[in-house]
Amino acid sequence: MSGPVRVLIVGTGGMASAHANAYAGMKGVKLVGGVDTNPGRRLDFLAKHRLQHGFGSLQDAIEWGEFDAVSNVTPDAVHHPTTMPLLGAGKHVLCEKPLAESYGKAAEMADAAERAGVVNMVNLTYRNVSALIQAQAMIAAGEIGEVRHFEASYLQSWLTQPAWGEWSEEDKWLWRLSTAHGSNGVLGDVGVHILDFATYAAGSAGAEVSCRLTTFDKAPGGRIGDYTLDANDSFAMTMTLQNGASGVIHGSRFATGHMNDLRLRIHGTLGALDVRDTNHISSLKACIGDDRLTATWREVEAPPVPTNYARFVAAVREKAVVLPDFRRGADLQKIIDAAVESDAAKGVSVTL
Repeated sequence: MSGPVRVLIVGTGGMASAHANAYAGMKGVKLVGGVDTNPGRRLDFLAKHRLQHGFGSLQDAIEWGEFDAVSNVTPDAVHHPTTMPLLGAGKHVLCEKPLAESYGKAAEMADAAERAGVVNMVNLTYRNVSALIQAQAMIAAGEIGEVRHFEASYLQSWLTQPAWGEWSEEDKWLWRLSTAHGSNGVLGDVGVHILDFATYAAGSAGAEVSCRLTTFDKAPGGRIGDYTLDANDSFAMTMTLQNGASGVIHGSRFATGHMNDLRLRIHGTLGALDVRDTNHISSLKACIGDDRLTATWREVEAPPVPTNYARFVAAVREKAVVLPDFRRGADLQKIIDAAVESDAAKGVSVTL
């Protein structure tokens, strides 16, 4: 591609500005417009980012057609119905996570993207974490031997403090607590991140899952306005991987004292790694070689990595495959669906 990569934003809510700002800071990229069925939200977004082209429907944008790639920043339940027409139009798509609300829909999106031959990527934000990328490389190189055990967590506290806004008064938080509004709770919202974090580093897909989900009382009658607050707030999971490793993964929005913290401790036959991302500051420690004999942990330098947005644009320009792709998103959704199935059966293990 010789000219600038022209990017359209579909869905102009809170996260859309993060996408728009990322593209605005990149050379060879032109943000060309926004799509949203809500006219007030759409016009605010266009004004904020000084864009001329706005569309109240996706079909109108597709008929206009003056774009090469799309950032899909719609709510979870809208990812499938908005992405499928874009793939049919031959557009490259970076879709927010989770890819879809069920494995069947996610797999359909992956199949369609592969048939279309377009660049397709899931915006799993923590692939931007240099410590995770370095840990994955070390494990793939055999530096901790064969993976045997892991512990992973994603802890947030926005249901116990208003640092990001008052959750009980803002639609951008309330929809995440309501299954009727397309949310699969903390499991679907941030669980997808920590599932990717752990299995990507370990270099193996899931094989078997046992999970329990918890929804806490948060308002009288479990409802605020149009929102029934029935989506899960915490999850606790055990998982066996295809490489034979086993471990535990948990996440919560009631983790007081943790703003936005991910942690992975992964242990092998020759060593272990501790990966952390605390409020977007990452670190990596290793216990390898002779340090195993004294359980000594040392800091490991992790070189910077390009953002998902930069890798997506580079792939569009080069017409190359970029990871994590839609197939990866579908595989993660399969784990999430199995976790929900397991919880419904009171924690019975489900084979993937």
